[in-house]
Amino acid sequence: MADWIQKVQDTFGHTVEFLKESWQELQKVHWPSRKETYAATALVIIVVVLVSIYLAIIDLGLTTVIQAIID
Repeated sequence: MADWIQKVQDTFGHTVEFLKESWQELQKVHWPSRKETYAATALVIIVVVLVSIYLAIIDLGLTTVIQAIID
């Protein structure tokens, strides 16, 4: 019975230590400002739109070629 209690105490101790260390690491993180977040979001949206257009053009071209081969 004591072995089980010791395992629970060890697990609890490790969990508390993990949470303390995690909090310390989160304090070191450079959180972006609102302006940086907006800029990064805009960049991601622009890249997604450009890649979508590129893939649409490739898809249209391949569809045209395959249809020409089939017909």
